Amino acid sequence: MPKFSIQVRGSDDAPPLLLLPGQANSHRWWDGLREPFAERLRTITFDYRGTGETEASDGEWTTATFAEDAAAVLDEVGVARTAVYGTSMGGRIAQRLAIDQPGRVSALVLACTTPGGRHAIERSQEVRRMLAEPDRERRRANLLELFYTDGRRESNLLGDPGLTPQAARRHLRVSASHDAWDGLPGITVPTLVLHGSEDRMAPVENARLLAHRIPAARLSITAGGRHGFFDEFAEAVTPEVVAFLRT
Repeated sequence: MPKFSIQVRGSDDAPPLLLLPGQANSHRWWDGLREPFAERLRTITFDYRGTGETEASDGEWTTATFAEDAAAVLDEVGVARTAVYGTSMGGRIAQRLAIDQPGRVSALVLACTTPGGRHAIERSQEVRRMLAEPDRERRRANLLELFYTDGRRESNLLGDPGLTPQAARRHLRVSASHDAWDGLPGITVPTLVLHGSEDRMAPVENARLLAHRIPAARLSITAGGRHGFFDEFAEAVTPEVVAFLRT
């Protein structure tokens, strides 16, 4: 297991919240988003294997592996049990953590994510071609279009700039191999499922699958939101998450 780069913000005596970013991203995914949480909660992030300041270790990488990494990070910062907010691939890792180590999770927020496996609703071939665009600048423009509706030209969500091509491929396999379907009914903690109605990377039908499969899960869909809805519409989404965690 590598030595993880860990970031903690907020008061030491505040309730903890583990924030899990998307595929091929470091803790920078949460820059500009974690501050409202840190006003009330002790936010914890870490750089995934191969991102930020965490080395790309050998061995198999899966969402179960990354869930074990998350548990190791919680041990490192002295947190036995925490709320978890996972977005995109981070949502898949959050599912795995709640299934494999239920005693570590007190509440679960899953955004723009899927259950994986044969039950998941996959992105279209058109979107796959957009993501596979060989020209770097065009691929970046495609990502911005898939994440946002507001025509922005910059974002923290487009991947760790220091990620090697090999680590990027391994991250892709981590996300693609995820399948939590059988374990989802065993999640008993309060769960909020969030999604954008116009998400083409992880179609919104996946949110409905998760909300149906996880007992008593709440579903909230942001009208018009794309894959980065939780960032673009943070003024509405973040208070909703905070209110859910408070109750």
